Amino acid sequence: MYNIDRLFESVESRGHVCIGLDTCADYVPAAERRKVGNDAEAVLAFNKALIDVTFDTAACFKVQIAYYEEMGIAGLNAYAQTLKYIREKGCLVIADIKRGDIADTACRYAKAHFTGGFEADFVTLNPYMGMDSIEPWISQAKKESVYKGAFVLMRTSNAGMKDFEYLETQDGKRFYQAVGDKMARLAEQNMGKNGYGMFGVVTGCTEKDEAALIRQTYPELFFLIPGYGAQGGGAREAALLLRNGNGGVVNASRSIITAWQKKHGSENADNAFAAEAARQEAVKMRDEIRTAAGEKS
Repeated sequence: MYNIDRLFESVESRGHVCIGLDTCADYVPAAERRKVGNDAEAVLAFNKALIDVTFDTAACFKVQIAYYEEMGIAGLNAYAQTLKYIREKGCLVIADIKRGDIADTACRYAKAHFTGGFEADFVTLNPYMGMDSIEPWISQAKKESVYKGAFVLMRTSNAGMKDFEYLETQDGKRFYQAVGDKMARLAEQNMGKNGYGMFGVVTGCTEKDEAALIRQTYPELFFLIPGYGAQGGGAREAALLLRNGNGGVVNASRSIITAWQKKHGSENADNAFAAEAARQEAVKMRDEIRTAAGEKS
């Protein structure tokens, strides 16, 4: 079985929301930070509180490793424990690590993030060095009883994406389209039962004019969709990247995990208060995307 099929089924039952636990200590209520010995412990407790009340509203979670690396060894332990806790809840987790090396180095990265203490269900990958930076991950993914997955950067949502992703190749295509074409061919060789390749791509929802064409061009690719909320994308833009109401998860991080800071009474907030605000925001996002997806179809 492929994890991409499990993700498809999770979208069917729970909606399209991917909750990003890009958690720094500043996002944790001050009262909770004072209770524990260090920021890493505070972040882990905060994450667990949010996971407990949102796992039934989210298709998956995404954990950005940089937020944990900055806290050193204790932070990496919090990262590992967050991944483990999500998976113990029966939920899928994307390790947002954006690795992009080749050969034996890529093999080591793949083993590190598909097994052991940092085990995740999916990872994010940077294809800049070519397909030989992707292939070791496929080999490692297929060693697991349930085939792991990945999301390869294709067309992102950041302001500088056009610096490289829009450059034309020799055949007149943009660089991001060349990535998509390579990943589509890979998908044909590693196809799940729901019609999606085991590795998908990252496709932002900030460029509305291109969204429908990208979805039409790459029907076999599952999308991890950033750009919702803080970067300007919304439910309608995200829905354009879906296929028959599925085929993508929409990531939101700050808008969900810091929702408590905008609530009345936040000055006395604890983790329970923050978690409930996160749940409300996740449910609102889920329902808005479902409505938009229904209007599109």
